Amino acid sequence: MTELILNDQIYKRVIEEEVTRAKKFLWIVTADIKDMHVIRAKRSVPFLQVLAELVDSGVSVRLLHAKEPGPRFRKDFDRYPVLIESDLFERALCPRVHTKAIIVDAKKAFITSANLTGAGLGAKHADKRNFEAGLLTDEKEHIDPLMEWVDQLYLGDFCGSCRLRDVCPDPLDS
Repeated sequence: MTELILNDQIYKRVIEEEVTRAKKFLWIVTADIKDMHVIRAKRSVPFLQVLAELVDSGVSVRLLHAKEPGPRFRKDFDRYPVLIESDLFERALCPRVHTKAIIVDAKKAFITSANLTGAGLGAKHADKRNFEAGLLTDEKEHIDPLMEWVDQLYLGDFCGSCRLRDVCPDPLDS
């Protein structure tokens, strides 16, 4: 089944429901990454807390993004030592990444126009959200090649022929 998800429904359907159901792994690919907040127990907390809780529960989290996050994200990141210390959390930067996708346990994949930001994923006030769309699928014929491709990106398979290598802050194949 493939489901079209629009605007603020992305937050409810993907972030609140699918991401929090991860049991084995969660892969997030995004061009832009900001200090997104989510609602937990009627209060706003950094999305990084959700990722830290997943890692604490044994879920492997991989985050691949195109540019360095801003200072607020970095400050929040430092509040969750498990994201620094655990082998279950991996983060890499590739300036050519423009894909936006979330893969949960190889069972669900969300392919979207939305970056990992509050405005993109519907976690901001209705008057400040972006207009976004995405497809959530459980179809293996889409998930398997997406996972293989993301894995190739993450492992640096494309770094050798990349014409941005000279300006890449941290080539993945090194």
